[in-house]
Amino acid sequence: MKEVIIAPSILSADFAKLGEECAAMETAGADQLHIDVMDGHFVPNISYGAPIMKSLRKVNKMFFDTHLMISEPLRYIEDFVKGGADRITFHLECDNDPMEVIEKIKSFGVLPAIAIKPGTPYEKVVPYLPFIEMVLVMTVEPGFGGQSFMADMMPKVKALREIIEKEGLNVNIQVDGGIDKNTIGIAAKAGANIFVAGSALFKQENYAKAVEEIRSAAFA
Repeated sequence: MKEVIIAPSILSADFAKLGEECAAMETAGADQLHIDVMDGHFVPNISYGAPIMKSLRKVNKMFFDTHLMISEPLRYIEDFVKGGADRITFHLECDNDPMEVIEKIKSFGVLPAIAIKPGTPYEKVVPYLPFIEMVLVMTVEPGFGGQSFMADMMPKVKALREIIEKEGLNVNIQVDGGIDKNTIGIAAKAGANIFVAGSALFKQENYAKAVEEIRSAAFA
């Protein structure tokens, strides 16, 4: 199994002290920061854009895992690259041609990734696996935090992991939605190795303890 990577979702952080919150997660041993960008069109909610990310980049050296839940990612790739993205994940269900988006992300030297909603069959992302660094299988409907983990998405994760291994591809599988110490083991067993957690980390009193508990639970 690939290394377990824990990515706290800053959507669950206290935005009045975002810089401090993210610094605390870095000190606590988290691996990446998951940055959820919502446009109010692709998903009903609106979160934040590249300027917030750029400000955070000035005070944080962590890997920025940028998840674009937006209709036209092609228009904004450069903005998020300038904002400090290390990886840019866009949705297969967006309005742009996936290969165009992948190529634009790569042109800036940033890692490309594709996300699929719960209702999207995993087969639709398979043709793009050789061209991306990660596939994100949403385990909730995108757009809002605090939803319950959808265990019925695990066959997708398992099928994708089998294809990735069979084809000898170096592609990570991320899960996002309802991940905590009770669900991470289920997702890890199915083949995921990058885990986005919001409330299970940022809503805890002791961040280091929360990170360690959730990481350990992946092997339980």
